[in-house]
Amino acid sequence: MYSHIPQNKSKNISRREMLKNSAALSAAVIAGTALPGHLLASDKTSSGKVVRNSRIRQVIVSWTYMYFGENWSLDQLCQAAVDLGVEGIELVGPDEWPTMKRYGLICGMSTNGMPDPPYEKGLNNPLYSGEVIQRTKKRIEECAEAGVKNVITFTGYENRDLNNPALGVIPPDEGAENTVKGLKELALHAEKHGVTVCLEHLNSRVHGDDFRGHPGYQGDDIDYCADIIRRVGSSHIKLLFDIYHVQIMNGDIISRIREYGTDLIGHIHTAGVPGRVELDVKQELYYPPIMEALLEIGYEGYVGQEFIPTRNPMEGLREAVALCDV
Repeated sequence: MYSHIPQNKSKNISRREMLKNSAALSAAVIAGTALPGHLLASDKTSSGKVVRNSRIRQVIVSWTYMYFGENWSLDQLCQAAVDLGVEGIELVGPDEWPTMKRYGLICGMSTNGMPDPPYEKGLNNPLYSGEVIQRTKKRIEECAEAGVKNVITFTGYENRDLNNPALGVIPPDEGAENTVKGLKELALHAEKHGVTVCLEHLNSRVHGDDFRGHPGYQGDDIDYCADIIRRVGSSHIKLLFDIYHVQIMNGDIISRIREYGTDLIGHIHTAGVPGRVELDVKQELYYPPIMEALLEIGYEGYVGQEFIPTRNPMEGLREAVALCDV
């Protein structure tokens, strides 16, 4: 029973009143980006720190807010993180860590030191894997020295040579074998330094030059990536479970979270589907039960907010952080 309905009147609500209330709610949703009532009723989306429960450890992914929306500087992003009450920023490197430290923020996930875009040249391809391993090992050492716990990595694109598509593609089995081999080498270094390397799954279905999809990315099946992690068999090699990408390629978000558990999942990214947009009612995912599923499996890692802002970025972040602060 809804708490705002008095006990002695709940049985006497007329059909007309119910339709009136339903219409009002529908209008609020259609009007824009209305959040669930329990969030709108609080000041979590208006002013002051949003994070209150802290059961989900939230961070902000840097690139979506520095290169889109209002193009925040690193200082602006750090101040936003402080104002929201989240723990830090992610996908930044050693040059950015001192600025974050001044704000009392952690780095939730480091870049791997590869030139942009870092997801094209990956561990699946012997043409590039040597450079990836070398740069990632160096970044692991830098992370260990600075107290950063996670480094990102990628399978890479399926092309045998990114500069010569005529050479064809790497078969999935071969790409997986190469990725397992590279991750096993990185695992030894990561274990030695107390750092975790997280392999990210990306979607290949969404086309366009706007970072919403990555056609040609070999690790586009979350089960394929999960199998790679299992085959490596190291507690310092984990899966970066990007909810946006998984929903597009595979779906069954909560079921997969429960299936993989913390043995496989080492990091989480969020965004609305479709469009990699805000976590509002214009997209198809409802994040609170997803966050509850993470708590259910005992997940204690970070959740990175990684939507591309289509409106006021701080407003979108306040809503997203509130939804995930279960």
